Amino acid sequence: MEDTGFKEMELFTEVLETIRQGYVDSDKATYEKLINSALEGMLASLDPHSQFMQPKVFDQLKRHTDSTYEGIGVTISTKNEVLTIVTAREDGPAARSGVLPGDQILKINDQLTEDLGMEEAVNMLRGKPGESLKLTVRRPATQKLHEFEMKREVIKQSSVEDVRILDQRLTAPYRMGYARILQFSEPTAEELADALDKLEQEGMDAFVLDMRNNPGGLLGSAIDVCGEFVKAGTVVLTTEGKPGSGEIKVYRTSAEKKRRDRDYPLAILVNHSSASGAEVVSGALQDLKRCIVVGETTFGKGSVQSIIPIGEGKAIRMTTAKYYTPSHRTIHENGVIPNIVATLTPTQEQQLAEWFSRDTLSPEERQRVENFIDPQLVRAVDAMKGALVYAKTLAKDEAPAASAPTTAPAAGSKPAPEAKPAEKAREKLSEKPADDQGEAPKPAVPQPDKPTTPENPAAPAPTSPE
Repeated sequence: MEDTGFKEMELFTEVLETIRQGYVDSDKATYEKLINSALEGMLASLDPHSQFMQPKVFDQLKRHTDSTYEGIGVTISTKNEVLTIVTAREDGPAARSGVLPGDQILKINDQLTEDLGMEEAVNMLRGKPGESLKLTVRRPATQKLHEFEMKREVIKQSSVEDVRILDQRLTAPYRMGYARILQFSEPTAEELADALDKLEQEGMDAFVLDMRNNPGGLLGSAIDVCGEFVKAGTVVLTTEGKPGSGEIKVYRTSAEKKRRDRDYPLAILVNHSSASGAEVVSGALQDLKRCIVVGETTFGKGSVQSIIPIGEGKAIRMTTAKYYTPSHRTIHENGVIPNIVATLTPTQEQQLAEWFSRDTLSPEERQRVENFIDPQLVRAVDAMKGALVYAKTLAKDEAPAASAPTTAPAAGSKPAPEAKPAEKAREKLSEKPADDQGEAPKPAVPQPDKPTTPENPAAPAPTSPE
């Protein structure tokens, strides 16, 4: 049946005029208010990331590429038709008051969120520094209700943090580096390259990249982060538009942005709040057999939103394409599934949040969280030990072969380059995924290895946490 829209437009016009003529409060039934409400509902019905933006919201979006923002430090999206906190920055008011990623927002200042559109919820979460805000949330892991009070602040955005060599008691006999990417902003790739240089100088044998609770950010920055670990010119992502449109864009790593080759084993930590850019990086490097992904299935925000101005200061944000990994897996609504599944209990989730925010705690509170053992990090370290043991075994096996006489190559021909032990180890580790229980690889027999402007739906454009 041909979708001409004539019959539906007649229906829309009839309902519009019926409301205009008969609704009791005429000030609520102006053409402007009715049409704007219709547009809001139209875009919201498509997916949680599409939105009709009034001038105030559009202006805020354009300003939210700054290095600071005012709010409570959360990123929100709609999941299962409930307003959900994707991430809560550990240095923000929400996290300090006890809010956790995954919490479902039921009330904002006693206003039920089920009665609010996304735009209204965003505006209620924003505000001037020093203003108070109350959130009532439901924690799915425990099904308990929690009420938190906090004050809005000016928060400086940061990107790469917690760069260090992990405790030798955990990693011995190896030295393993660690860093967290909180979000993808303009300097992220350069900050990560600096961190890797520092850790390499300290004798790092393997690296753990933590992207848990990372809501995404600049797509170009995520592509450049991939480029630190694969050859220049490698395809790490494609975006595809409406089926049949032929709109396909291929993203490759840049030779200009790549500082040097880094071929040591790599593990990436993700969880249910890793979204968008974090899913691009973990999904691409997993497909390219360059890393072992450890943790939980990611959020599943893998779509492109285009901002289209429509006049009078208004605009629409509309999903126009979806992300696909190098093996053509779709991230959207599926997420990235880890090679090694490692989950946390609600108590461990709370302890991890406290550990991430340890620099903001009092000396007494910090001492209490110092002994926290991160189960997901332990699994990642075990996987890296397996990779290093396997690489060492390969090197020993190849040593006698290297000293044995070989047949000279034909005149004018070049011998094929031999893969490095670390590269062979990565190939071996990626041959098959871990079992359903997520067993970590044993050292002797190594095995491998699913937004957003914050307080806005997830988007590949610059994130703007609130």
